[in-house]
Amino acid sequence: MTAGLTTAQLIEKHRPTLDQALDAIRSRAYWSPHPEHPKAYGPEGAPGSLGAAEGQAAFDAQRGKRFELEQPGTDGWAGSEVSPYGFELGIEYPHADVDVLLPALRAAMPAWREAGPRARAAVCLEILARINARTHEFAHAVMHTSGQAFMMAFQAGGPHAQDRGLEAVAYAYAEQTNAAPETAEWVKPQGKRDPLKLNKQFTTVPRGVSLLIGCNTFPTWNGYPGLFASLATGNAVLVKPHPRAVLPLALTVRVAREVLAEAGFSPDLVALAAERDGEGIAKSLAVRPEIRVIDYTGSTAFGDWLEANARQAQVFTEKAGVNTVVVDSTDDYKGMLSNLAFSLSLYSGQMCTTPQNLLIPREGIATDAGRKTFDEFVADLATAVEKLLGDDARANALLGAIVNDQVKARIDAAAQLGEVALASRTVAHPDFPGATVRTPVIVKLDGAKPDAEAAYFSECFGPVSFAVAVDSTADAVELLRRTVREKGAMTVGAYTTSADAERLIEEACLEECAQLSLNLTGGVYVNQTAAFSDFHGSGGNPAANAVLCDSAFVASRFRTVEVRRQA
Repeated sequence: MTAGLTTAQLIEKHRPTLDQALDAIRSRAYWSPHPEHPKAYGPEGAPGSLGAAEGQAAFDAQRGKRFELEQPGTDGWAGSEVSPYGFELGIEYPHADVDVLLPALRAAMPAWREAGPRARAAVCLEILARINARTHEFAHAVMHTSGQAFMMAFQAGGPHAQDRGLEAVAYAYAEQTNAAPETAEWVKPQGKRDPLKLNKQFTTVPRGVSLLIGCNTFPTWNGYPGLFASLATGNAVLVKPHPRAVLPLALTVRVAREVLAEAGFSPDLVALAAERDGEGIAKSLAVRPEIRVIDYTGSTAFGDWLEANARQAQVFTEKAGVNTVVVDSTDDYKGMLSNLAFSLSLYSGQMCTTPQNLLIPREGIATDAGRKTFDEFVADLATAVEKLLGDDARANALLGAIVNDQVKARIDAAAQLGEVALASRTVAHPDFPGATVRTPVIVKLDGAKPDAEAAYFSECFGPVSFAVAVDSTADAVELLRRTVREKGAMTVGAYTTSADAERLIEEACLEECAQLSLNLTGGVYVNQTAAFSDFHGSGGNPAANAVLCDSAFVASRFRTVEVRRQA
């Protein structure tokens, strides 16, 4: 966008993209305006976008410097990010006096509210277009704060995150424009008397300042839905990144402020709240009266605290769960093993959607390769993971780096929980010798033994999976039900050739409100979801109270206020 481009011009520029996004959320078919191949950017790709070398240079240029934002209330500097690949970023971010910053966000909202849903959507789409053009730069920022391998950081932190942001804008626009017409003439007949007449005006009104509490592992993918849902519905957004993953969201805030200012709005509609080591500002911010919407991804403990204590705000949480796969039978044993091996390995299992518990009948499963006992299946799965990650270069490309010491400690402690079917090994990274790269560990447990439940019935975030022997598929389904009901699940997977077993599993997921993937054996994995088509989480079990993304995710971020006038 060039300086001075009007909102009317922005609306025309982005109308086709918004219309296509609206069609996509209705049809749930595949669609994305954001290319996911690196060569789609730079000299060989979209005009004005950064190529690979330019993106690397832009990231390198941020290191060891202060990240200027020129936002109100800056009272110092903060920042201590260390790449999971073993080096300090050395970036300092503005530290805010929130007693100054929050009033500035509130003061920016009236003009944004008056702009209306279409103009707000167009500005949001321009922000996303600017971010998309810098995908290579964002990829390095995500990689070196989350530990994702580069290609995953490029895709999940770039185009896929941008898709989720656009999806939220589309839902926000649809809900606001469906809420009520802008004006209406109301005429009520009164028989022989003159009719009653009123002119009515309906305005969508934002709740107030929205607080985004970012996560370490997927700062943009998990952050963009809430950020753009709030912004598109008229709210100002205060972005509080995870202290170990500030840069991706700081870059986002900078782009948003630039676009807002160029479009004639206050840049203070979006601001950054970086924190000093040990400051822990999320709790104090969350209960401030100015904060009316909160988006949070992270631990169950803090998510539960937000839901219980931030009573003045509408709170959207994605917390944690125990994701489960029921293995009953398959007509593609090799494909099932390959699919599961990839799902357990991707980003070292550091995803809220990664399977943890594999429930397998102790008498074995029927397959196209003959009947496989519990022990044979687990051994074959371990072999599939070893084969997938046997080459160190491929292993580094899939695993990325361990994001923090807590995940490493869980890997090391897993051997004490049961019989190890697959031991974790350390992989050396040729480009980043300081990186901690570990392969998954698989532990065998007997589901009938009470002492085993303490292991498999708790979330073990990271590349740790439990192969749990159960008495039958029916018992597996009952354990699945209890797990989702009590612990929650972002994903459920199942493999079966039995219509009866499929019906039992599907019914359990419908009743316990969990997203189910059946018989995945190809290039789609249980821990991946596609914007505009798949719902991330259900909002109906303890793992999350919100869905990325559905109508409920945006509708309560605004209200409709009516003004009636005598005609």
